Amino acid sequence: MNQKLAAPEHAIRNFSVLLSPTPRGARLARLLATQQLLAWGLPLDPAQLIVAELANNAATHGRVPGRNFQLLLYVVGGTLRIEVTDTRGDQLPRRRPTDPVAESGRGLTLVAALADRWGVARGLPPRKTVWAELTFGTAQSPQPDRPHSGPSAPPAGEKAPHQTPTLPPAGPTHSGE
Repeated sequence: MNQKLAAPEHAIRNFSVLLSPTPRGARLARLLATQQLLAWGLPLDPAQLIVAELANNAATHGRVPGRNFQLLLYVVGGTLRIEVTDTRGDQLPRRRPTDPVAESGRGLTLVAALADRWGVARGLPPRKTVWAELTFGTAQSPQPDRPHSGPSAPPAGEKAPHQTPTLPPAGPTHSGE
């Protein structure tokens, strides 16, 4: 007897690619992410901007000659997670105040403004992963006058990076033992 298997309520989709830590690799990360988001039917903005910034940071600040960086996109339920892993775990990114006339230094401020959550996770030496999450809710936002359950909106101001990811890593996990 043939039985139809029920599709999972929240399919997990992922995309991963290794790229050279060069401006060309960063540009290719953005282009490949854009194509994957289109294939998944997800909105391009702000995800493609976050990918571009994180990939550019990996190619600029996380560059080690002969070692690639990894772009990983995955969707669980209504959350898109963007991860960029490079091999400069000794240099964790942090937001710095910038001079108003400086031509660079605003990348993580942009990521913090566009992402719902972001952070840095140390990997097996010498790796680190900078990640950002975007939530694409299907439910409508609650009305301001009506009571609602669930977490309240974060206070206005800066979103601080989280040190631990809220979704499990997509790859195999390793214990420190």
